[in-house]
Amino acid sequence: MGDPLERLGSETEMELESTIKEELCMDIDPPFKDNVATAEDWRKALNKVVPAVVVLRTTACRAFDTEPAGASYATGFVVDKRRGIILTNRHVVKPGPVVAEAIFVNREEITVHPIYKDPVHDFGFFRYNPDAIQFLDYEEIPLAPEAACVGLEIRVVGNDSGEKVSILAGTLARLDRDAPHYKKDGYNDFNTFYVQAASGTKGGSSGSPVIDWQGRAVALNAGGKSSSASAFFLPLEQVVRALKFLQKGGDSYMSKWEVVSIPRGTLQATFLHKGFDEIRRLGLQSETEQMARHASAQGETGMLVVDSVVPGGPAHDLLEPGDVLVRVNGEVITQFLKLETLLNDSVEQKIELQIERGGSPLSVQLLVQDLHSITPGHFLEVSGAVIHPLSYQQARNFRFQCGLVYVSEPGYMLFRAGVPQHAIIKKFAGEEISKLEDLISVLSKLSRGARVPLEYISYTDRHRRKSVLVTVDRHEWYAPPQIYTRDDSSGLWTAKPAFQPESMLPSSVVNGEATHMEHIHQDNHQELTDGVTSMETSCELASAELHSQDEKGIESRKRQVEEDMSSDGIVSDCSLSETGEVKLENKTATENDVLRDYQGATAATVNASIAERVIEPTLVMFEVHVPPSCMLDGVHSQHFSGTGVIIYHSRSMGLVAVDKNTVAISASDVMLSFAAYPIEIPGEVVFLHPVLNYALIAYDPLALGTVGASVVRAAELLPEPALRRGDSVYLVGLSKSLQATSRKSVVTNPSAALNIGFADYPRYRATNMEIIELDTDFGRSFSGVLTDEHGRVHAIWARFSTQLKFGSNTSEDHQFVRGIPVYAISQVLDKIISGANGPPLLINGVKRPMPLVRILEVELYPTLLSKARSFGLSDDWIQALVKKDPVRRQVLRVKGCLAGSKAENLLEEGDMVLAVNKEPVTCFRDIENVCQALDNGGNLNMTIFRQGCEIDLLVGTDVRDGNGSTRVINWCGCIVQDPHPAVRALGFLPEEGHGVYVARWCHGSPVHRYGLYALQWIVEVNGKLTPDLDAFVNVTKELENGEFVRVKTVHLNGKPRVLTLKQDLHYWPTWELRFDPESAIWRRRVIKTLDCCNL
Repeated sequence: MGDPLERLGSETEMELESTIKEELCMDIDPPFKDNVATAEDWRKALNKVVPAVVVLRTTACRAFDTEPAGASYATGFVVDKRRGIILTNRHVVKPGPVVAEAIFVNREEITVHPIYKDPVHDFGFFRYNPDAIQFLDYEEIPLAPEAACVGLEIRVVGNDSGEKVSILAGTLARLDRDAPHYKKDGYNDFNTFYVQAASGTKGGSSGSPVIDWQGRAVALNAGGKSSSASAFFLPLEQVVRALKFLQKGGDSYMSKWEVVSIPRGTLQATFLHKGFDEIRRLGLQSETEQMARHASAQGETGMLVVDSVVPGGPAHDLLEPGDVLVRVNGEVITQFLKLETLLNDSVEQKIELQIERGGSPLSVQLLVQDLHSITPGHFLEVSGAVIHPLSYQQARNFRFQCGLVYVSEPGYMLFRAGVPQHAIIKKFAGEEISKLEDLISVLSKLSRGARVPLEYISYTDRHRRKSVLVTVDRHEWYAPPQIYTRDDSSGLWTAKPAFQPESMLPSSVVNGEATHMEHIHQDNHQELTDGVTSMETSCELASAELHSQDEKGIESRKRQVEEDMSSDGIVSDCSLSETGEVKLENKTATENDVLRDYQGATAATVNASIAERVIEPTLVMFEVHVPPSCMLDGVHSQHFSGTGVIIYHSRSMGLVAVDKNTVAISASDVMLSFAAYPIEIPGEVVFLHPVLNYALIAYDPLALGTVGASVVRAAELLPEPALRRGDSVYLVGLSKSLQATSRKSVVTNPSAALNIGFADYPRYRATNMEIIELDTDFGRSFSGVLTDEHGRVHAIWARFSTQLKFGSNTSEDHQFVRGIPVYAISQVLDKIISGANGPPLLINGVKRPMPLVRILEVELYPTLLSKARSFGLSDDWIQALVKKDPVRRQVLRVKGCLAGSKAENLLEEGDMVLAVNKEPVTCFRDIENVCQALDNGGNLNMTIFRQGCEIDLLVGTDVRDGNGSTRVINWCGCIVQDPHPAVRALGFLPEEGHGVYVARWCHGSPVHRYGLYALQWIVEVNGKLTPDLDAFVNVTKELENGEFVRVKTVHLNGKPRVLTLKQDLHYWPTWELRFDPESAIWRRRVIKTLDCCNL
């Protein structure tokens, strides 16, 4: 496994000047040595060195500063055996929270903790307990920076390309290479020379010792260039200095490290070493050059030149790019090491710099700043986001002032709003944000569900502030906001609440009032490219252009036709126990004027059909976001959008029907924008059909306001008569600007059998459905409804998701649109309104029983009767089926049974379903109707045709609710749930009691480190069966922090595997997220934390 930053092979091309310097330096003759090292010398040196070299398995638990969250392998080596100190690279130690183990050559593994990482240079130290190494005889590797010279033969000993021990030979080619530039938005070393050699090191060798024939480390391997076999080594002078400070902390290993302060000074300015030829072109006086050559070491070829200055730093407005450094405190300085030594010895003191700017001498007084004071040691974690003060590293990359509020990882709440990675937050909820404490103060005042504006700037567009609308999580998707602080004595980051949890109270409506669309203009969603897994989005955001409310925009909206609808916006075919009518009895004059504007704008609609005018007030645009913490049921994206239709609207509840390609799972945040009135309000998922491609979303009509509740109305559903081939229909939907769009089309196939293949990984796919096909539509991303000429809805025009295969290994998500008849939606709606028996669900403060759906968990597909005859089906049955359905002329066959269903061991693939309860069946709807008509017994008397024989079987059915998956466990960073229907549709469950299913995993977690990835079942933990989530919780809550756990898994392909992982309760506590129907809120419950508290 390579370095997380791919330093060994990701360096960009150097500038022309560096290339010229490389060519010049390669011509230098190596120094002559009297004693050339022999093979025996190298063998002895390597025998001494190899035991002290360790493989480091590191895991960055959170994205922080320049490093993303992730797991990687690297190398380190022992530099102090008595104290247990290991030297490696800074990008291995990580600037943020890290968990690491060191593996010695004899495969002894020990835990290591970070004790120091340099703020600038690429080195850091881990510590370990030397007494824990019981079976290996090894010695520390001495550091000898003075031994590095051009022409020196070296060996690089380390974990190259994932190998346990790799030894690469090379020769030092130059000692004054510019520090390599790795990334424009990541870690880069500067203000130092690097050593270059022709040695093809690769990923995993970061932190390897570069040794000479005497077994001394002369440099530290840090990076390389992928386009050539060049390796870059860090000189060790600053490493030796830092190690001496650390050794002052004690003479031996201590369980709690004594924190040692290592003075590091900075001017927040970057210098480059340039040759005298170029400095002359910058205006260097000949007298100054002569003086510098005379005062410097023999062979000096250049001087230090200012390359960049960080805004707000000590050198800001005093030094400029192109300034040539001549003296510091009266001493001629031409080398990085001398300058850095002087700065380190002058922290919080003033120094005098003599420079030349364009040939003119200048003298400036600068205060040397403590480098550690601008290195962040804490961060805020809120809704999955990591926010901390801007570090010196990133301030230098982005040219911003240190200490600004920096988004290292946007998480869910900020990503949902469109805040990208690397953003600088400038304003939140109307208050200026200059430091992290300001942001925490504002957050503590916000209630759950509140929507507030946020302004930020990005280094890619630094001169313009961008404004977005942030929605505070209403559900408990994540832990309450926490502050993590670095503890150098333990090497851990300790967490504490950012503020009192009770300060973030739930909000009944969005921030107490309806949020109008003019506040949600967003222009930056195209920047959402970093930091979140599975961010592909199937369609564009629709809310970006919904803010205009001028008179022209109002008049352009097509209005409802009141005369065509009954009961003032209530579904006409449903009886209500409440009046359901929305009346305006106490309207003010202003409200009356606004209402007339919306209801009287029909005359302004040009060329709009009656169907379009009638249906527009019933259409709703969806904006759906899925939090990464609970991406259940194989959902393939975090963001969806689409169009739904209001099917019920009363004083206490509104219901919208939409396809499941828009609302895939119940663990979602849904925002609704209404075509009839410019407002955006939240919606809640109340019903997901377990088989068919539709969902029902509830909203609170009171959130629309008096006027909005009056102009918004429900569509009239027309389940019967069913559409026939050749019927004319109107396809009506919404454009991205929330304008109604329609066209007249002709039904070409009212009963096309849907056939969607399996995706690369199990996720919802519609099955056992007949769909409607049209001659023309608006393309594969346009959804809406199909109506008759009077605006009565025959079908919803829904999106379906599938995958197209390209070649043998590649596939691409694809979507298409087809019509779904409303008969099934109408049946479920009737049950919701009439209060059919079912589990209660809180909707807008009222508990309502939700319907259960009885289904036959079998995937079917139609076969033409002509084909069935070839399989041996008798003429009598063919005639009976033709008589039952002379149009379709088909028979249903079994494609497969869902694993764990009651039909699993009864029906077989290829069975032809001839009749149910002695009545012939020819289509999916026949099966649905028979299932819904069953009593509590739930068995179907099925007549099937199997291998030439008719068989009568009593097949059980299954009852499913419309909640989808409502419980998820996060253990060691993997998201565990019960096997969802898409998994069971594969027809296989493990024999060991089925097991729990790993749906997702988190970067930087223990499962990432040890390879417990998704798409498999956990069937045993430490030899104990885990057949369901309750059993899994009972087993895992007994495990202690740092304990190695043996896990048995079974992959989707049926292959078993046993692996081990170490539990980390400090950064990854065990918790569950469960939907609470009593409050209609997803609740988060901690199962076990570091303090071993079981809840």
